[in-house]
Amino acid sequence: MKKTTRRRGALVGGLTRGPYELWAVIFILVPLAFVAYYAFTDNDFRFTTDNIARFFNATSSVTDAAGAQSEVRTYLVISWRSLKLAFLSTVVCLVLGYPLAYIISRASPKAQKTMMTLIMIPMWMNFLIRTYAWMTILQDTGILNNLLGMLHLGRVHIIGTETAVVIGMVYDYLPYMILPIYSIMAKMDYKLIEAARDLGCRPMGVLRRVILPLSMPGVVNGVTMVLIPSVSTFYISQKLGDGMFFLLGDAIEGQYTANNLHFAAAIAFILMIALLAAMAVMRRLTDKYTYGGQ
Repeated sequence: MKKTTRRRGALVGGLTRGPYELWAVIFILVPLAFVAYYAFTDNDFRFTTDNIARFFNATSSVTDAAGAQSEVRTYLVISWRSLKLAFLSTVVCLVLGYPLAYIISRASPKAQKTMMTLIMIPMWMNFLIRTYAWMTILQDTGILNNLLGMLHLGRVHIIGTETAVVIGMVYDYLPYMILPIYSIMAKMDYKLIEAARDLGCRPMGVLRRVILPLSMPGVVNGVTMVLIPSVSTFYISQKLGDGMFFLLGDAIEGQYTANNLHFAAAIAFILMIALLAAMAVMRRLTDKYTYGGQ
């Protein structure tokens, strides 16, 4: 009887997982396999590592403010710039999103629904429209400078700077940081927080010893959901960066537009491996911090 029940449970579980597993194979594993295949083949589809080597060895000449020229590793510089801006955007999203997720999780059910709706409303609009809206706000003749002029506070130049790119990334990806953290905090047993306070733990101690470890899975998911699109974005950097900041997403898009599909796939493959390695290290450190290394 028990074996029959287990078999039925396994059958039901298999049928339940089946559609998702099929979807994952068709739309995740197969495209990734094609990316890897194109990355390690040439235009005649013969195996080669030239595309990978080109990523690390390609050089270009740059001119500094003093007019001096120097040779740099083109795609390594682009990678560093992309990671730097993505890291800054992720940190800002975490600093803003973590306390907001905690506030929402402690509110009444009705207030939670209202606040979550307000967070989700911008995501109902098209990504391109949201980016153009920030262009209107941040450009030299935009709303921000007009407001500063009315207040006699001078003018600022933001479009075409790294600050504008970070602002666009934070605005577009902040909900992806809030939602995973909120989903974890909403299920948190607040009796543990009350017990910590009753035992004399101060607010910062409660945050460090109770709230942060319990919410760490949500933090990891939020960081993942913000970091990956921030590294690979290209439209935000093109519009808010005014074409002055060439990121990895721009490099992939440019090579694809030029029909250099194999090199575009190589850049995407290297980016994918780097992100997977970073996520693995992060999850390992998080598990050690949260579960004491078990």
